[in-house]
Amino acid sequence: MNSRTLLLAEDVTVSRPGEDGSCDRILERTTLGVTPGEVLAVTGPSGSGQSTLLLLYNRLLEPDNGRVLLTGKDIRTIPPPDLRAQVPLVAQKPYLFPGTVSDNLLASARLRRVELPELQSRDIKSLIEMCRVEQSWLDRNARKLSVGQQQRVCLLRALLGPCKAMLLDEPTSALDRQMGVQLAQTFKLLAAEKGLAIILVTHDLEIAQICADRIALMISGSVIETGPVAQVLNAPKAEASRQFLSSAVPDNGDIAS
Repeated sequence: MNSRTLLLAEDVTVSRPGEDGSCDRILERTTLGVTPGEVLAVTGPSGSGQSTLLLLYNRLLEPDNGRVLLTGKDIRTIPPPDLRAQVPLVAQKPYLFPGTVSDNLLASARLRRVELPELQSRDIKSLIEMCRVEQSWLDRNARKLSVGQQQRVCLLRALLGPCKAMLLDEPTSALDRQMGVQLAQTFKLLAAEKGLAIILVTHDLEIAQICADRIALMISGSVIETGPVAQVLNAPKAEASRQFLSSAVPDNGDIAS
């Protein structure tokens, strides 16, 4: 464990009952952590446990074995509302409450038991700008925004409160390429400017290259390789990594360095 690690899943195992009464392992003694200011991309074949691992970090799912630590503290000792304010999850499909964008921001602050500064304050304006949310959206019906706009509002909403780390589950998969790239650039900016630790589950290696500092490859419930993005994508050490990446690269065969 790196002494700077902010959020760490340590030796976690998750299983579920199989159809024949057996026990299917989804995660097998997996350890993976992220440091402040770092964007960690997690990728691999579908069904390898990436999204399951993400849910462990803020107790939306409990491991069978192992533990998750936030700043060295077992998250089971932190009340779930407090934990999820510090480690919010932004899902693949945006979900917004009925009402305006402002209503959504105020409701999120209430749920996190924090006082929301005036929407015109410098702190809120700074977050709005970072998330590329237009001031003109604040009085609009949140559910009438485009999918890309809604995802940005969800990102902004998650940042209201004592956010230390952010969990992102395929946040660009429903967006067009331009919007996805812009959102990835926002992730990188938030990590750099706010010192957030970000874990991004994605199947889009181009998005990972745009915003991630490090990447972890998961296969069959285990992390098989982790390291700097360019190093892992261009010179993977594990044979399983090479096989996965050979099938995952774009048609032109290029992986940017």
